Amino acid sequence: MEQHVFAWIAQYGYLAVFFLLTLGVVGLPVPDETLLTFTGYLIYKGHLSPPLAVASAIGGSASGITISYALGRAFGIALLHRFGKFLHITPDRLERSHQWFARIGHWALTFGYFIPGVRHLTAYAAGISGLEFPRFATFAYLGTVLWVSSFVSLGYFLGERWQVVQRNIERYLGYVAVAFAVLLVGYLVWRGWRKRRANGL
Repeated sequence: MEQHVFAWIAQYGYLAVFFLLTLGVVGLPVPDETLLTFTGYLIYKGHLSPPLAVASAIGGSASGITISYALGRAFGIALLHRFGKFLHITPDRLERSHQWFARIGHWALTFGYFIPGVRHLTAYAAGISGLEFPRFATFAYLGTVLWVSSFVSLGYFLGERWQVVQRNIERYLGYVAVAFAVLLVGYLVWRGWRKRRANGL
């Protein structure tokens, strides 16, 4: 897949960066970090203009996460109301999910980009939970800018060494994903314990 991505970007330039990132963030199997780092490398080589390349990457990423949010918002609630009882998803749980996003869930939209698998789900979850679009956009688009800037800069400053370092970064991102999951479970356990303690249980 990576070789196809490289060939498409080499042939179609900014359009390929935009559309591949859109599809990748929605959830299709596009190697997003590799794509961004390779884009930075092409800037380093002088094959792409820095402002146009970054704008294309940010636009594609923002489009992808907005599509995911819209799908979750348009179809998620209806499907959950219809079939949620079979999954033990009650209106009360939906409301708690919305409240969670209102308090801290929006940060997952910002930093979830850096965790493999998470960025593909946070926007759907935000849409399903009914998170208002202005709040979604604020944190999701901030994450877009941080994520794109980080990996494009990495490819640019590493130059010819970008592929060697890229492989190590993907492994470390996997460790980050595991750590994030552990912290999330720990937070949920602590929150449940605190709630039971407050209720005198």
